[in-house]
Amino acid sequence: MTKAELGNLSIEELKKLQKDAAEAIATFENRKRADAIAELKAVAQKHGYKLEDLVGGKGTKVARPPKYRHPNNPAMTWSGRGRQPNWIKDALGTGKSLDDFAI
Repeated sequence: MTKAELGNLSIEELKKLQKDAAEAIATFENRKRADAIAELKAVAQKHGYKLEDLVGGKGTKVARPPKYRHPNNPAMTWSGRGRQPNWIKDALGTGKSLDDFAI
């Protein structure tokens, strides 16, 4: 479509064309991604692996069981990994230790 042809379109037609083009781009990108994943899976299988075994597939995060519990609110727990929750920081600031909250 030439610029002259685009200039003859109404705003509604241009918006529809824009939407259709965006959908076509997304479909193209999804198709290319799926092709690449299929190719990588085939190479992994050729070597006796699953692709997920080599790169860690989606959903490989494992929820860690809680190690510490708030003394007044048992719903508030912490696994001991990542940033300390504020209630732990506050308690440690008052001289308590993590052992005081151990489950």
